[in-house]
Amino acid sequence: MLVLAAIPVRGPASASRATPAGSSRGTRDWLSSLVLRTADKERTTTLSDNATPGADDGTEPDARFTMANERTFLAWSRTALALVVGGLAIAQLLPPFPNVPWGRSVIATPLILLGAALSVLSYFEWRASQRALRLGSPLPRSQLPKILAFTIAVIALVAGAVDLYSRLTSR
Repeated sequence: MLVLAAIPVRGPASASRATPAGSSRGTRDWLSSLVLRTADKERTTTLSDNATPGADDGTEPDARFTMANERTFLAWSRTALALVVGGLAIAQLLPPFPNVPWGRSVIATPLILLGAALSVLSYFEWRASQRALRLGSPLPRSQLPKILAFTIAVIALVAGAVDLYSRLTSR
């Protein structure tokens, strides 16, 4: 990162103006012009030297932000995997509800589908955040927590309804 505030700039003509030998002012003007041109070149770089041909435009973000974005993606992936495993465990290990043979499937299937959807949506979220980091724009707001909370609440209500229905019909 270059600090431009510490180097005074005299204007575009200052770099090409001839100065007497031994003058530090000419060297300083030339250096500040070089720094400004270098900074402008860094700002207008469209792709990283290591970018693949299909990479997003923009500059390479700080590695810390890229890794934080990847960690967030991996956390969503672990959540998706836990939902799928939880759904499979309900389908296979939960004792059947009396008089409700479809009870386990009604609870397990939405969990498995939510896990599958979450894994795909988290990738799109990672990609959108990475693009925003590259372009220096604000990060998009995540809809995943809202989707996850709403769907899990609905599944919990369905599970409670299945349990109540099972108890009422078994009397």
